[in-house]
Amino acid sequence: MRPGAAPAAVLLCLSLLLLGAGRPSAPLPDRMADTGGGTQLITAVAPATGSTTGTVTWWDREGGRWVAAGSAPARFGANGLAEGAARRQGTNTTPTGLYGMPYAFGIDAAPRGTAYTYRPVRQHSWWCQDNDSRSYNRWTEPRAADCRAARAEHLIGYRAQYAHALVVDFNYRRPVRGRGAGIFLHVDGRGATAGCVSVPKAAMREILRWADPARGPHLAIGTGSGRTAITRY
Repeated sequence: MRPGAAPAAVLLCLSLLLLGAGRPSAPLPDRMADTGGGTQLITAVAPATGSTTGTVTWWDREGGRWVAAGSAPARFGANGLAEGAARRQGTNTTPTGLYGMPYAFGIDAAPRGTAYTYRPVRQHSWWCQDNDSRSYNRWTEPRAADCRAARAEHLIGYRAQYAHALVVDFNYRRPVRGRGAGIFLHVDGRGATAGCVSVPKAAMREILRWADPARGPHLAIGTGSGRTAITRY
């Protein structure tokens, strides 16, 4: 073979590789194992399990394909992320996995157009995180007698974070004691969270106006790759 010449088969392979390189990758929801079966999805992606920041994107299923409806910077737990099924309470980690969102709540009034059931936070609104209480991982108003104040969250005390929030169905329907309680998608505070996912207030208001429970929205939390890759959920 003379210098500079290449077999036709090699040239064909190179051409195919170049064509593939220019082809856009499938939208993130199309690369996931499960999206919850609805036509709306929120993805919360961190670069790695030790990350405290990342990106939240909300998606619509339109005409047989997923289309991004919006995106915002996200914050995660102060100690990063942990596999949801193995997470332990008090670790300040955000649980990875795919979760429903039963209802919304807030200290501020619901944004106009909110379709979710929206529970107003009052002076006597608490979220119980006491493993010994029958109200574990539940809203209690007033605080349940068997739920110690030191092991509960007085919701009205978090005026920035709980201006608006969506309850995340992590350890909620059949709570496992010690796994964790009070995981929400809520408004940013001053820094990383205690295990929730947070976004700027404007983004949270936009999400509430966008989300339609009739369309079965879910929240998927994960990393870009590895054992907790969001594509596994």
